[in-house]
Amino acid sequence: MIKGIIFDYGGTIDSRGVHWSEVIWDGYQACGVGIDKAVFRDAYVYAERELARVRHILPNDNFHDLLLKKMKIELQWLVDNGHLAEGATEAFAEPIADYCYEAARNAIADARPVLEELASRYPMMLVSNFYGNVDSVLRDFDLRRYFKGVIESAVVGIRKPDPTIFRLGVVALGLEPEEVLVVGDSLKKDILPARSIGCHVAWLKGKGWTAEEDLQTDPSVIKNLSDVLTTAF
Repeated sequence: MIKGIIFDYGGTIDSRGVHWSEVIWDGYQACGVGIDKAVFRDAYVYAERELARVRHILPNDNFHDLLLKKMKIELQWLVDNGHLAEGATEAFAEPIADYCYEAARNAIADARPVLEELASRYPMMLVSNFYGNVDSVLRDFDLRRYFKGVIESAVVGIRKPDPTIFRLGVVALGLEPEEVLVVGDSLKKDILPARSIGCHVAWLKGKGWTAEEDLQTDPSVIKNLSDVLTTAF
């Protein structure tokens, strides 16, 4: 019997299970940034490592603030490495951030009725690998009210796939693992570690980071976030 739910955030609530690199790549295409996808992926990885290394993202930054900083880092790397002309960072950072913010807003609009229904029946926690500002992101999108609490990797010093971060969520709910459903978009980072501690799981599977991930499957796969309603009730 499920008595509480843990949600992942990025990729689960804000992009319908699609890896965020794919959303940003779509933004590059929509804004006319002419680079090869393999080069874009190098820039994406560089920016993620830079954001982990240096505290660019501040606790009060909303998602648009985060996106704009991230786009500036990616685009400047592309300029510095000769893939884009000087001035590309200034020309493209804000339009791409705007595109991605709108994509997130639309995905969240789809997710909201599901969260509303689940929150009316279950206590919910959010457990996320994020940059230290997920609370501000949730409040900007009016999502914070659905969650009893937030456990964020940058705050607690534990990152998925370490199952300890899910144990923290279970404890915060005041439940046993077998009473908790974990919903996430990553088999490696969400589903397997949560299952390893005894939680029920639902994998919102969209396009992943690698072709190998796209080929993986699991009995817990759901195609839409609304499928959680069937899983939980």
